[in-house]
Amino acid sequence: LVFHTSSREFCFLLLLWEITAFGVFYPLMDNMRYSKSIYGKYLSQRTRNMRLTDDRYAGEKRQFELALRMIRHEARTRTIRECTGLSDDRIRKLYASYFLNQSEIKRRRGKSPRQVHRFVKSPANQLQATTLVALFCASFLIRIDKDGSVHACWPRPDVEFGHRLCRAYETYLVLHDDAVLSLEWAWNLLQCISYNDELYLADCRGCAARYVQDAYAIDDGTCPTCEIAATSATLA
Repeated sequence: LVFHTSSREFCFLLLLWEITAFGVFYPLMDNMRYSKSIYGKYLSQRTRNMRLTDDRYAGEKRQFELALRMIRHEARTRTIRECTGLSDDRIRKLYASYFLNQSEIKRRRGKSPRQVHRFVKSPANQLQATTLVALFCASFLIRIDKDGSVHACWPRPDVEFGHRLCRAYETYLVLHDDAVLSLEWAWNLLQCISYNDELYLADCRGCAARYVQDAYAIDDGTCPTCEIAATSATLA
Protein backbone atom coordinates (compact mmCIF):
# COMPACT_ATOMS: atom_id res chain seq x y z
CA LEU A 1 0.00 0.00 0.00
CA VAL A 2 1.46 3.34 -1.17
CA PHE A 3 0.34 6.77 0.03
CA HIS A 4 0.62 9.56 -2.52
CA THR A 5 1.10 12.61 -0.31
CA SER A 6 3.07 15.78 -0.52
CA SER A 7 6.11 16.44 1.68
CA ARG A 8 4.13 18.76 3.96
CA GLU A 9 1.27 16.28 4.34
CA PHE A 10 3.74 13.51 5.13
CA CYS A 11 5.34 15.57 7.90
CA PHE A 12 1.91 16.36 9.31
CA LEU A 13 0.98 12.65 9.38
CA LEU A 14 4.30 11.82 11.01
CA LEU A 15 3.63 14.45 13.67
CA LEU A 16 0.20 12.96 14.39
CA TRP A 17 1.81 9.53 14.77
CA GLU A 18 4.31 10.93 17.27
CA ILE A 19 1.51 12.50 19.32
CA THR A 20 -0.52 9.28 19.27
CA ALA A 21 2.39 6.96 20.07
CA PHE A 22 4.07 8.94 22.84
CA GLY A 23 1.40 11.35 24.06
CA VAL A 24 3.93 14.18 23.86
CA PHE A 25 4.09 17.04 21.37
CA TYR A 26 7.54 17.66 19.94
CA PRO A 27 7.88 21.13 18.37
CA LEU A 28 9.19 21.22 14.84
CA MET A 29 12.64 22.62 14.31
CA ASP A 30 14.52 23.56 11.16
CA ASN A 31 13.92 21.17 8.29
CA MET A 32 11.07 19.55 10.25
CA ARG A 33 13.46 18.08 12.87
CA TYR A 34 12.08 17.30 16.34
CA SER A 35 13.50 18.60 19.57
CA LYS A 36 15.96 16.03 20.85
CA SER A 37 15.99 17.51 24.33
CA ILE A 38 12.26 16.90 24.90
CA TYR A 39 12.48 13.45 23.35
CA GLY A 40 15.47 12.60 25.53
CA LYS A 41 13.66 13.89 28.62
CA TYR A 42 10.70 11.66 27.80
CA LEU A 43 12.89 8.58 27.33
CA SER A 44 14.77 9.35 30.52
CA GLN A 45 11.45 9.57 32.40
CA ARG A 46 10.41 6.18 31.02
CA THR A 47 13.77 4.66 31.95
CA ARG A 48 13.57 6.08 35.47
CA ASN A 49 10.08 4.63 35.92
CA MET A 50 11.29 1.23 34.77
CA ARG A 51 14.25 1.40 37.17
CA LEU A 52 11.95 2.21 40.07
CA THR A 53 9.87 -0.86 39.19
CA ASP A 54 12.98 -3.00 38.84
CA ASP A 55 14.21 -1.83 42.25
CA ARG A 56 10.87 -2.74 43.82
CA TYR A 57 11.03 -6.27 42.48
CA ALA A 58 14.72 -6.53 43.36
CA GLY A 59 13.86 -5.57 46.95
CA GLU A 60 11.18 -8.25 47.17
CA LYS A 61 13.61 -10.77 45.68
CA ARG A 62 16.18 -9.97 48.38
CA GLN A 63 13.51 -10.36 51.05
CA PHE A 64 12.60 -13.85 49.83
CA GLU A 65 16.25 -14.83 49.41
CA LEU A 66 17.00 -13.79 52.99
CA ALA A 67 13.92 -15.60 54.31
CA LEU A 68 14.98 -18.83 52.57
CA ARG A 69 18.53 -18.37 53.80
CA MET A 70 17.40 -17.96 57.41
CA ILE A 71 14.95 -20.88 57.20
CA ARG A 72 17.87 -23.11 56.17
CA HIS A 73 19.55 -22.10 59.43
CA GLU A 74 16.33 -22.92 61.33
CA ALA A 75 15.63 -19.34 62.39
CA ARG A 76 12.32 -18.68 64.08
CA THR A 77 9.47 -16.90 62.34
CA ARG A 78 9.77 -13.77 64.48
CA THR A 79 13.49 -13.43 63.73
CA ILE A 80 12.87 -13.80 59.99
CA ARG A 81 10.03 -11.28 60.14
CA GLU A 82 12.17 -8.67 61.89
CA CYS A 83 14.89 -8.91 59.24
CA THR A 84 12.80 -9.32 56.09
CA GLY A 85 9.59 -7.44 56.86
CA LEU A 86 7.56 -10.38 55.51
CA SER A 87 4.38 -11.41 57.30
CA ASP A 88 4.21 -14.57 59.39
CA ASP A 89 1.82 -16.12 56.88
CA ARG A 90 4.20 -15.60 53.94
CA ILE A 91 7.11 -17.04 55.94
CA ARG A 92 5.07 -20.13 56.82
CA LYS A 93 4.09 -20.55 53.17
CA LEU A 94 7.75 -20.32 52.13
CA TYR A 95 8.65 -23.06 54.58
CA ALA A 96 5.74 -25.23 53.40
CA SER A 97 6.67 -24.70 49.74
CA TYR A 98 10.41 -25.39 49.94
CA PHE A 99 11.28 -27.20 53.17
CA LEU A 100 8.25 -29.16 54.33
CA ASN A 101 9.61 -32.49 53.05
CA GLN A 102 13.20 -31.88 54.17
CA SER A 103 13.60 -33.67 57.49
CA GLU A 104 17.05 -32.19 58.18
CA ILE A 105 15.59 -28.66 58.42
CA LYS A 106 13.29 -28.15 61.38
CA ARG A 107 10.97 -25.28 62.04
CA ARG A 108 11.70 -23.85 65.47
CA ARG A 109 8.76 -22.59 67.50
CA GLY A 110 8.48 -20.41 70.55
CA LYS A 111 10.58 -17.47 71.64
CA SER A 112 14.21 -16.95 70.73
CA PRO A 113 16.76 -17.86 73.46
CA ARG A 114 17.61 -15.06 75.85
CA GLN A 115 20.05 -16.65 78.30
CA VAL A 116 23.75 -15.77 78.29
CA HIS A 117 25.06 -18.74 80.29
CA ARG A 118 25.44 -20.81 77.12
CA PHE A 119 28.12 -18.44 75.83
CA VAL A 120 30.37 -18.76 78.90
CA LYS A 121 29.59 -22.15 80.44
CA SER A 122 32.79 -23.72 79.02
CA PRO A 123 36.02 -22.46 77.44
CA ALA A 124 34.98 -24.02 74.11
CA ASN A 125 31.64 -22.19 74.10
CA GLN A 126 33.36 -18.99 75.20
CA LEU A 127 35.86 -19.29 72.36
CA GLN A 128 33.11 -19.81 69.78
CA ALA A 129 31.13 -16.85 71.13
CA THR A 130 34.25 -14.70 70.89
CA THR A 131 34.73 -15.84 67.28
CA LEU A 132 31.18 -14.78 66.46
CA VAL A 133 31.67 -11.35 68.02
CA ALA A 134 34.83 -10.86 65.94
CA LEU A 135 32.87 -11.83 62.81
CA PHE A 136 30.08 -9.41 63.77
CA CYS A 137 32.66 -6.65 63.95
CA ALA A 138 34.20 -7.67 60.61
CA SER A 139 30.71 -7.60 59.06
CA PHE A 140 30.11 -4.05 60.40
CA LEU A 141 27.20 -5.20 62.54
CA ILE A 142 28.91 -3.80 65.64
CA ARG A 143 31.71 -1.38 66.40
CA ILE A 144 34.22 -1.98 69.20
CA ASP A 145 35.94 0.99 70.85
CA LYS A 146 39.45 0.98 72.26
CA ASP A 147 38.09 0.52 75.77
CA GLY A 148 36.14 -2.57 74.69
CA SER A 149 32.71 -0.94 74.55
CA VAL A 150 30.45 -2.37 71.86
CA HIS A 151 28.07 -0.28 69.78
CA ALA A 152 25.45 -1.49 67.31
CA CYS A 153 25.93 -0.21 63.76
CA TRP A 154 22.33 -0.88 62.72
CA PRO A 155 19.49 1.06 64.41
CA ARG A 156 17.05 -1.72 63.53
CA PRO A 157 17.24 -5.01 61.59
CA ASP A 158 16.62 -4.98 57.84
CA VAL A 159 17.42 -7.13 54.81
CA GLU A 160 21.07 -6.06 54.60
CA PHE A 161 21.44 -6.63 58.34
CA GLY A 162 20.02 -10.14 57.95
CA HIS A 163 22.37 -11.03 55.09
CA ARG A 164 25.37 -9.79 57.07
CA LEU A 165 24.25 -11.81 60.08
CA CYS A 166 23.89 -14.96 57.96
CA ARG A 167 27.27 -14.34 56.33
CA ALA A 168 28.97 -14.00 59.71
CA TYR A 169 27.24 -17.12 61.03
CA GLU A 170 28.13 -19.17 57.94
CA THR A 171 31.78 -18.12 58.32
CA TYR A 172 31.61 -19.23 61.95
CA LEU A 173 30.37 -22.67 60.82
CA VAL A 174 33.37 -22.94 58.50
CA LEU A 175 35.80 -22.04 61.28
CA HIS A 176 34.30 -24.40 63.88
CA ASP A 177 33.49 -27.96 62.88
CA ASP A 178 31.99 -28.59 66.33
CA ALA A 179 29.75 -25.51 66.29
CA VAL A 180 27.47 -25.40 69.34
CA LEU A 181 25.65 -22.13 68.58
CA SER A 182 22.71 -21.92 66.19
CA LEU A 183 21.69 -18.84 64.23
CA GLU A 184 19.17 -18.00 66.96
CA TRP A 185 21.94 -18.11 69.57
CA ALA A 186 24.07 -15.92 67.30
CA TRP A 187 21.16 -13.46 67.09
CA ASN A 188 20.90 -13.48 70.89
CA LEU A 189 24.65 -12.96 71.26
CA LEU A 190 24.57 -9.98 68.90
CA GLN A 191 21.77 -8.36 70.90
CA CYS A 192 23.36 -9.03 74.30
CA ILE A 193 26.87 -7.88 73.41
CA SER A 194 25.47 -4.68 71.85
CA TYR A 195 23.74 -3.73 75.10
CA ASN A 196 27.00 -3.93 77.16
CA ASP A 197 24.87 -5.26 80.01
CA GLU A 198 25.03 -9.01 80.73
CA LEU A 199 27.96 -9.65 78.39
CA TYR A 200 31.09 -7.61 77.79
CA LEU A 201 34.57 -7.96 76.26
CA ALA A 202 37.24 -8.67 78.86
CA ASP A 203 41.02 -8.43 78.41
CA CYS A 204 43.23 -11.47 78.92
CA ARG A 205 46.19 -10.90 81.25
CA GLY A 206 48.22 -13.58 79.47
CA CYS A 207 47.91 -12.71 75.75
CA ALA A 208 46.07 -9.33 75.91
CA ALA A 209 43.30 -10.70 73.68
CA ARG A 210 39.67 -9.82 74.23
CA TYR A 211 37.01 -12.42 74.89
CA VAL A 212 33.31 -12.64 75.73
CA GLN A 213 32.64 -12.71 79.47
CA ASP A 214 29.62 -12.71 81.77
CA ALA A 215 29.32 -9.34 83.48
CA TYR A 216 28.00 -10.97 86.69
CA ALA A 217 30.61 -13.74 86.93
CA ILE A 218 33.99 -13.72 88.66
CA ASP A 219 36.62 -13.27 85.96
CA ASP A 220 40.19 -14.47 86.54
CA GLY A 221 41.47 -12.63 83.46
CA THR A 222 42.17 -15.73 81.37
CA CYS A 223 40.80 -15.99 77.84
CA PRO A 224 39.37 -19.31 76.60
CA THR A 225 42.33 -19.87 74.26
CA CYS A 226 44.86 -19.62 77.11
CA GLU A 227 42.65 -21.75 79.33
CA ILE A 228 42.31 -24.49 76.71
CA ALA A 229 46.06 -24.39 76.06
CA ALA A 230 46.81 -24.67 79.77
CA THR A 231 44.40 -27.59 80.14
CA SER A 232 45.92 -29.38 77.15
CA ALA A 233 49.44 -28.94 78.55
CA THR A 234 48.35 -30.30 81.93
CA LEU A 235 46.75 -33.36 80.32
CA ALA A 236 49.82 -33.94 78.18
